[in-house]
Amino acid sequence: MNAFPGTTDPAPTRRSLLGAASATLALAAVPALTTPAAAEPAPLAGPGRRDAGFVTTHGGELRLAAQRFRFGGTNCYYLHQQSHYMIDAVLDDAAVMGLAVVRAWAFADGSGRSYRPLQPKPHSYDDEALDSLDYAVHKAGQLGIRLVLPLVNNWPDYGGMQQYVNWFLGLPDDSYGDSVNHDRFYTDPGIKACYRAWAKHLVQHRNRYTGLRYCDDPTVMAFELANEPRCRSDKSGVALLAWAAEMSAYVKSLAPRQLLAVGDEGFFGRPGHTDYPYSDYEGVRWNELVALPAVDYGTVHVYPQNWGETRVGKPGTDATSWGTRWIEDHLAAGRALGKPVVVEEFGLQIDAARDIPDTAARDAAYTAWTDAVRTGGGAGDQFWLLTSRVDDGSFYPDYDGHRIMWNNDPANPTRTTAQLFAAHARAMAAG
Repeated sequence: MNAFPGTTDPAPTRRSLLGAASATLALAAVPALTTPAAAEPAPLAGPGRRDAGFVTTHGGELRLAAQRFRFGGTNCYYLHQQSHYMIDAVLDDAAVMGLAVVRAWAFADGSGRSYRPLQPKPHSYDDEALDSLDYAVHKAGQLGIRLVLPLVNNWPDYGGMQQYVNWFLGLPDDSYGDSVNHDRFYTDPGIKACYRAWAKHLVQHRNRYTGLRYCDDPTVMAFELANEPRCRSDKSGVALLAWAAEMSAYVKSLAPRQLLAVGDEGFFGRPGHTDYPYSDYEGVRWNELVALPAVDYGTVHVYPQNWGETRVGKPGTDATSWGTRWIEDHLAAGRALGKPVVVEEFGLQIDAARDIPDTAARDAAYTAWTDAVRTGGGAGDQFWLLTSRVDDGSFYPDYDGHRIMWNNDPANPTRTTAQLFAAHARAMAAG
């Protein structure tokens, strides 16, 4: 979620803040609150784990047990790294809110950083470090919550594509620049083989708490090729499309019963278009990515403040109405492609200079956006981001201005927003 190209975002980006957040939380973790790795409880068949089956697609819709499946959901990226206490806290809150799907990272690449790597070096994996993700899948299954798991990050947080480029080519990170180095991720044979190996390892990993391989567990609703992939150095979109075609077919072959998505933001890739998210600046062609045979649904992210879609950034535009149109355009395109569409990340910061002066204005925007998904036939939406308590009992800090907490204490500044999302999740589940 970068600033609009050529501008300076007045607030820190979510990407830079999440890097700091991972470092802080890693230092603050309390191991005594986790279940020891040696303790492997017997598999549990909680609600929604085995009996409900896998989410599928049919006729441009998500389906579950022969019924249309629509959901309100969220993101909580840190499930793969934190204590069982923190995982319980946020997933229990999600369940109370009726959130049916949670998206969480399934990557942590490279050693010598604040986080514990899942892949310390190429083709080398730390399965003990997968304890948190194993437990999150187990817990979600007990609660009847589905998970979406991206396999690599476009951004250098938790290593990401930059780590692969550094491992194999020794090139410095230019993710936030022209991305010439970064984009070698999509074409270098050694990097592609390493990515495929990680995907195979994770997809076929046997969960110590459920006894199931991830590819056999319907709690894992979908795998995603990446979080927000883009290829700025090839504005034609050919390089990213070729990589996505190859990797989507490969991951689908490993996990044929799970859904597969690209995980991109929805940039349309139209040459000459003056509106950044509709243009070819990032080398992403959404329609063609969604149309790939192995891709089950299209993903959309909505961050108008960071893309310059505000009254200050573009006179005559406001963040709320622009976001509504962005959602509606993707729902229409998805219908034409015959594929479901999920608005899998969206967020606004309270910032009067960027069209959102207070909580009431943000709630109004979120209502407009979720209503657009519900009335426009969207398969689901997932706000960024739900958090809860950390190991010392305090609440997870608001690192990026997008934090939502389910805590009915009137002092909770996000109380009304959480209630809004809970009501929306009920409406989506009701069809």
